[in-house]
Amino acid sequence: MEATTILPILKKKLAFLSGGKDRRSGLILTIPLCSDQTSMEELSATLDYLLSIPSEKCKARGFTVIVDGRKSQWNIVKTVVLMLQNVIPAEVSLVCVVKPDEFWDKKVTHFCFWKEKDRLGFEVILVSANKLTRYIEPCQLTDEFGGSLDYDHIDWLNKRLVFEKFTKESTSLLDELSVINERDKSSAVDKDKPADSNLLPSFDPETVLQTGHELLSELQQRRFNGSEGGGGGGGQGGPAWCPMEEELLAQPQVMKLLDSLREQYTRYQELCRQRNKRTQLDEIHAKVMQVVSWLQGPGSEQLKTQQAIGDSIRAAQALQQRHEEIESQHSEWFAVYVELNQQIAALLGGGEDDDVTELKALQQQLSDVCYRQAAMLEGRQNVLQAAHSFHSTVQELSQQLDGLLGMLCADVAPVDGASIQQNLKLLEEKLKTVEAGLQALRQKGALLLDQISTQPLEETESPAADSQENVQHIQAVMEDMQLRKQRCEDMVDVRRLKMLQMVQLFKCEEDASQAVEWLGELLDALLKTHIRLGEDAQETRAMLDKHRKFVDVAQSTYDYGRQLLQATVVLCQSLRCTTRSSGDTLPRLNRVWKQFSVTAEERLHRLELALGFHTAAEKEEQLPGEEELLEVDTVGKTLLDRLTIPVIFPDGSEQYFGSPGDMAAAAEAVRERLLLVEERRLQLQEAELQNDEEEEVLNEPAEAGLDVIGEELNEKEEEEEEEEEEEVEEEGAGLQDEEIEPATQDC
Repeated sequence: MEATTILPILKKKLAFLSGGKDRRSGLILTIPLCSDQTSMEELSATLDYLLSIPSEKCKARGFTVIVDGRKSQWNIVKTVVLMLQNVIPAEVSLVCVVKPDEFWDKKVTHFCFWKEKDRLGFEVILVSANKLTRYIEPCQLTDEFGGSLDYDHIDWLNKRLVFEKFTKESTSLLDELSVINERDKSSAVDKDKPADSNLLPSFDPETVLQTGHELLSELQQRRFNGSEGGGGGGGQGGPAWCPMEEELLAQPQVMKLLDSLREQYTRYQELCRQRNKRTQLDEIHAKVMQVVSWLQGPGSEQLKTQQAIGDSIRAAQALQQRHEEIESQHSEWFAVYVELNQQIAALLGGGEDDDVTELKALQQQLSDVCYRQAAMLEGRQNVLQAAHSFHSTVQELSQQLDGLLGMLCADVAPVDGASIQQNLKLLEEKLKTVEAGLQALRQKGALLLDQISTQPLEETESPAADSQENVQHIQAVMEDMQLRKQRCEDMVDVRRLKMLQMVQLFKCEEDASQAVEWLGELLDALLKTHIRLGEDAQETRAMLDKHRKFVDVAQSTYDYGRQLLQATVVLCQSLRCTTRSSGDTLPRLNRVWKQFSVTAEERLHRLELALGFHTAAEKEEQLPGEEELLEVDTVGKTLLDRLTIPVIFPDGSEQYFGSPGDMAAAAEAVRERLLLVEERRLQLQEAELQNDEEEEVLNEPAEAGLDVIGEELNEKEEEEEEEEEEEVEEEGAGLQDEEIEPATQDC
């Protein structure tokens, strides 16, 4: 019987074992009767439960039953006593009926329990509460009977419930653990027979053990406290006793159950550990096989289908995006691999030899597959990166070639030599850029081919047809770019030659214009600075030599300009374009050259006249005579007349040598020398006249000589007056030339 089945009845405290003992060490059973009607059935159930608690040894010593009738009626007391005969006749040795003071004396005289002793099987005495100590020590009595024994019925009932629950659970748990352990032992002997992993105990062993330990601690603590309380409260020095001690099989039973439970639970823990390890090994094996199957199956198939490298940057980017998705799927399985590797490493630390071998084999298999798959992913990633870089370089090089081709196809507008030089420099830079791009493309292509050739494959795989197509595509692209570059180079050579010819054309035109400017500067220098005629014949001859050299320089400049213009004509014919020089520079060159030729010829004539004049004058000085004087005078006057005449260009314009002052200075030297010649001529005439006079004096009258002398003097005065008029006219002509020259220059 369990307390839980009659818990409401037990809570009524119809009877209880206080833990006290009589002088014969028999247990004291107390039945406290109250004024209310007591149910005999409930009391009988309570007594049956209480009498099932003590051991047989305790029962053999007999019970002392205290029937507290002070609050009850005599007939109920008598019924209870008679009921004890039916419930516990052999175990009861003494029944003490506690009567109220002077209440039952007259009513019980006709009923003597001692007469019924043989029939009842136990002795019944009527005793008052204060005389109960004659039979039982005060320390073994509870306080309602004047004793010092502490008893809390609710606490006892709660502990009893705990004890029974622990006993029930531990016993059931022991049976279950024993069955589980035995089955595991049999399965360990027969390894082919799988262990029943569904066998689990009905109760949590840890909870049951904790409950048992708490109960045992409570029992030990109560016993210790009870001993102290019994020795001090009862005054008899006897040990206190509680119904949960050895006689009631409480503490020994709890200890025995705990020991058995710990033993079985230890075996069960080892069983669970082995089972968990086996289960964990099975789970790890299943997960490893799952990872390996996926990596070698769908994962490898995904990589096998992704062998293309694309034909453009966009296609390569799409392939990279697809590869990233594949890598993302693989990353999930690689994460499982890392977790499994950690679990295997943890198990390898404390596993048995067989387990270690199996775990190492699984770990090696998993690592091999994962590393091989990771190598394939990395190889594919490297190929895609190299392909993207290759296509990017192809696109960049194609754009560079298109730009170069567009520049080559555009017509060259000949603006000037500097712009042509700049375009030529830009063309060379673009060609160098294309060359560098093609070199970079070769490097990227070689790297891509190397990545394709070194891409890891499965052991059973052979190079796929896609790889061959990729190699052929890469080689075809590089060959196409090489051909395009070669065509552009050929066109660049043609364009370079054309542009160099244009540069040469502009250079020739510039040099021809420069020749025109040089001729203009020579003409200007001839007209403005080549004024002097020399002081004597020697100086004039030197000036003639310089003039001839000056003319030779001008002739060389003119010939150089003509050659340049002829070269421009040839270049224009080669370039199939018209030149501006043919209609502009050549007429200017010819015009300036004709002006220079006329001016140089005039300068030559003047120098030659000056040379003749100085030569005649010097000859006259050496061999003075009338004819020499006349020749000098004629030449000098002719020279002076020549100096007053302007240079008339072929276009009808006129230009004077130097300024009027420069011309006057040049003419002054001639005039001075003419005056000297004139003076010598006059002296010569005078000498002749004197000779004539002397002869006439001898031959003619003196009047005739005087008349002749007078006529000669008159002629001399007239000649001086004519020379003064000519000087005035020359000065006026010089002023007129100064006014005409600016106007001519403006024209």
